[in-house]
Amino acid sequence: MNAIPDELLLDILAHLEARHLQLLGACSKALYAFTRFDELWKTLTVEEKPAHVKQQWRGTWRRTYLQLPEEKTARFSVPHLYSDVLYRPYFCSQVDVCQFMKHNANTIARLPNMTLDEFHQQWTNTPFILTEPVSQWPAYEKQWDLKMLAEEYPEVEFRAECVDWPMKTYLQYTENNVDESPVYLFDRDFERKTKLKEEYILPVVFTEDYFAVLGNERPDHRWLIAGPQSSGSTFHKDPNSTSAWNAVLTGKKYWIMFPPDQLPPGVYVSEDQAEVTSPVSLAEWLTGFHREARREAGCLEGICEAGEIIHVPSQWWHLVINLTPSVALTGNFIAKNNLRKALRFMRDMPDQVSGFRKVEDPYALFVKRMEQEHPIELKNALEEMDREDEAKRKKVEAKASSGWTALTENTGGFSFGFGGDDEALEDEE
Repeated sequence: MNAIPDELLLDILAHLEARHLQLLGACSKALYAFTRFDELWKTLTVEEKPAHVKQQWRGTWRRTYLQLPEEKTARFSVPHLYSDVLYRPYFCSQVDVCQFMKHNANTIARLPNMTLDEFHQQWTNTPFILTEPVSQWPAYEKQWDLKMLAEEYPEVEFRAECVDWPMKTYLQYTENNVDESPVYLFDRDFERKTKLKEEYILPVVFTEDYFAVLGNERPDHRWLIAGPQSSGSTFHKDPNSTSAWNAVLTGKKYWIMFPPDQLPPGVYVSEDQAEVTSPVSLAEWLTGFHREARREAGCLEGICEAGEIIHVPSQWWHLVINLTPSVALTGNFIAKNNLRKALRFMRDMPDQVSGFRKVEDPYALFVKRMEQEHPIELKNALEEMDREDEAKRKKVEAKASSGWTALTENTGGFSFGFGGDDEALEDEE
């Protein structure tokens, strides 16, 4: 085994079936340690979807897959096995995320409430937290937490990243897991599955939404989100250049944001911006890059408490992490001042448009509906896009022209030969 890197060994093990992992794990203590790597068993669970997993969570993916009670789990001491690959997930799962919020954790503006005019004039492209509107929601007054959701909807299945579990099983998971990145409940059909639709009213600043012209053909835009401490989302931008609101019903969330043109430390983006690469877990990013991020001029951060709602502007980078077990509602929308951004994204990056169901050309459909319901706003946005395109074209042409001029005006000229002029003179002499 010494000849095989740990990463390669885990890649090989990832191709094995459960019974082969068990057999291989019986060969030596070292192989037992590697075959117990819980991500292997999580992958098996997600791919095979065994029915019993939905009924009872047993603390780890391995024990849950094998229906193995904790008291019957074999335990061995392997004192001379050193592996960063095995240790890193364990280390990250033990990180206390609250320690990173002790200083300067509230630089995002906090306001009681806001009018739509104020939003248009000053706040469309700026993060902020409103402290009053959510406290008046019935959903907040009822204090919906994970236990209450499990009591009210025990057998109702909700989407939690890669699995669909009854709420009672997800509650078991949140109360007893050792995952580096806890599975985050993110369900788009909660209004159909629960009564929560009747228990919240959006603040007026978030009611303006041009995607509403699409009716039932609009992309997914409302979600119930919930999870244990340390769960959340790594750095990303919201889909289709939309803005977002996020209202906390119970618990508290930490947010850190960067403007659209400022890449957060530790985050790398492909040339077409389709792929975003960052540390595996939130804890890994916090331990490796949080201090550096806070020193960046454009960095904003804030803690959104229960009964508060945060605004995430279009195209802003953001990371969010639950400081306590939390339940929240979130939604995406297109505000008037950001219509141009959404149109440009849908037109220029059609392969990255997401959330639509059975719509072949989302951009064409959106433009058609906007022409019917908001023709003036559409005309203004398209004209602004044309001006931006023309300015970009001229800039590219000017850059190309200046480069050619610099090349042709080079007084040194261009010499095609194996030696310089001095070398040629010496040969003649």
